[in-house]
Amino acid sequence: MRALRRETSTGMSVVWIKNGRVIDPANQRDEIGDVYAVDGKIVESLSSQQKQQAETFDAQGLTVSPGFIDLHCHLREPGDRHKETIASGSRAAAKGGFTTVLCMSNTKPPADSVGAIRQIVDLIDRDSIINVLPTGCLTMNREGKALAPIGSLKQAGAVAISDGGHCVQNNEIMRRGVEYASMFDLVVLDHCEDANQTDGCVMNEGLWALRLGLRGMPSAAEDIMVSRNVILSSHYGARIHLQHISSAYAVDVIRRAKQRGVKITAEATPHHISLTEASLKDYNTSFKVVPPLRTEADRQALIEGLMDGTIDCIATAHAPHTEIEKDKEFDYAPFGMNGLETALSVCLDTLVRSKLVDLSTLIGYLTHRAAAVLNLDCGTLSPGTSADVTIFDPEESWQVTPDTLASLSHNSPWLNLTLRGKVKATYYAGKRVYPFAD
Repeated sequence: MRALRRETSTGMSVVWIKNGRVIDPANQRDEIGDVYAVDGKIVESLSSQQKQQAETFDAQGLTVSPGFIDLHCHLREPGDRHKETIASGSRAAAKGGFTTVLCMSNTKPPADSVGAIRQIVDLIDRDSIINVLPTGCLTMNREGKALAPIGSLKQAGAVAISDGGHCVQNNEIMRRGVEYASMFDLVVLDHCEDANQTDGCVMNEGLWALRLGLRGMPSAAEDIMVSRNVILSSHYGARIHLQHISSAYAVDVIRRAKQRGVKITAEATPHHISLTEASLKDYNTSFKVVPPLRTEADRQALIEGLMDGTIDCIATAHAPHTEIEKDKEFDYAPFGMNGLETALSVCLDTLVRSKLVDLSTLIGYLTHRAAAVLNLDCGTLSPGTSADVTIFDPEESWQVTPDTLASLSHNSPWLNLTLRGKVKATYYAGKRVYPFAD
């Protein structure tokens, strides 16, 4: 499957990124060097004439990597433009170093028809400054009752199938859905949650839920659906990607399945690897997410899963909401947090500065390992690939404020805090899309 890409310019364009620490994990490259691009594609070198006409960027002291990839992002358009749009979401992504994002199907109306997919593709073509890829629904209206026209959705431009925040509860429908998707070589992305166990719940089930007087979600609700998907993938050969895994037991199920060769992949989010249920002690709704922040043991298991390859990649699950929507009693506030612009800083702090992984490994989680889940033709700096490049300073500090966020929504648990690790420039198809021209 190839990423859908828009033409960004006409005529000859040359880019020369100089003197940076170039880290390209897919090609095992980590050295001080240069990156070159001609007409939006990575090239091995430039001629003398091309060097004279090149747009240059001196990356001395900075890290140069393939553009980041996010397989789980809610851009809210069409339907909830007050929270986010494809235009604002793509700007937030570029500011966070992401050059390819997969937008979920829980739009209004849902992306369950050819018309809906075409509308999203038209919006992407018109408004996005990066590579935004649409998903189509697995079931009609995301209700889990009848399958959506999966083949037609692919023809219209969907690159994966998901009910976007909903989990199909009927196992027979899920079976038929993954079989149907397999016929069209599409990966099914699943939010693993047994809704019968989580109805009315707002945080992780455990000691902190008891202390706070809030109804808790048992991790078994995730574990059961992860196990269901492993069984379906094992029996029918379907490719199923498990979204925002949060439970230690689920990690173990996935690990054992992969050892048997089951076609399962999985992602973890920056917030699930860095935060726990204790963060909710002050009833701050910015920490209210689904699946919920869980225990320290769960957090450690997620990190171990990343490190041993059980979990394939990091995805943000970017879920913007307005301040008015989040400023409610905890029970009534929506689930989700803003994640695109803070992902790099949080992951650097959680994984690299703690010396759990090196910088190259982290970049791998955000690039080629994510691309491999959907067989996307991005995530590397190989000659001939699209010149999607992220340049960042892993040590530079910045403060997370409404003024420093490009997203329309600011529901971040790191709001008003200072983070380390700042994107300095982002190139998509050889065009500098961040810092913004306007």
